Amino acid sequence: MTDTDRIAQEPQALQPATLLAQSPRRFPGESTQYREARNALLAEEIELRRHIERVAAQRRALPPGGAVPQDYRFEGEHGPVTLTEMFGAHDTLVTYNWMFGPRTARSCPMCAATLSSLDGEMADILQRVAFAVIARSPIERLVAFKKERGWRHLRVYSSGGNSFNRDYANEDPDGEDTSEFNVFTRSGGVLRHFWGGEMGPQTADPGQDPRGAPDIMPVWQVLDMTPGGRGTNWYPKLEYGTSPAAPGDPAGSCHCDSHT
Repeated sequence: MTDTDRIAQEPQALQPATLLAQSPRRFPGESTQYREARNALLAEEIELRRHIERVAAQRRALPPGGAVPQDYRFEGEHGPVTLTEMFGAHDTLVTYNWMFGPRTARSCPMCAATLSSLDGEMADILQRVAFAVIARSPIERLVAFKKERGWRHLRVYSSGGNSFNRDYANEDPDGEDTSEFNVFTRSGGVLRHFWGGEMGPQTADPGQDPRGAPDIMPVWQVLDMTPGGRGTNWYPKLEYGTSPAAPGDPAGSCHCDSHT
């Protein structure tokens, strides 16, 4: 190994966030007070990015998880599919448990919002890993909702005939549905659980909704950048009665039944 290679592999010392946050950028009309507060916030944003990177590295360094106890059989859009088959050509599979069980009239709106955003990214995600959306409703119901929402890339599967939701989403078969991410690996023909979300009501801070970190929903990430933030009395819905008119659009609204 050359000295150049060795230097390239060694961790690089990080500059203090407060130093990097001395932004030369100025927006029209901003005050000195604003710039001081904005630079202080920028330092926190840099530290947040660094912490996210540290957590991701710690997650990747987890020791091998437990072997999957059975090759679960699901109903897919084109017939029965096993957990092994969901991997396709990949060695990593990400699953999302969708709150849309047989006893619910409609999908969870939060799940639908999450899945709609993921569908837009799925063609890219599938270049790196396999991804499966799993719910307990019959497959025909899942496919009908997928078509209704216009999802093009998500692959949906029914777990109504197995114990996957109980084993990996901590669902009570006679209770409510649970949304959850899980990651599985395949090596030498052995399937292992790598990571699963474990943040929920029991880990939530006072005054906050239960959520993971980082929050995967773009809607909350965008609202977090605004003065009003997420608010306390608004959640995504499956449909909205009207859409705000776009600038220059005299109509700009749709009229559809409103469902929560």
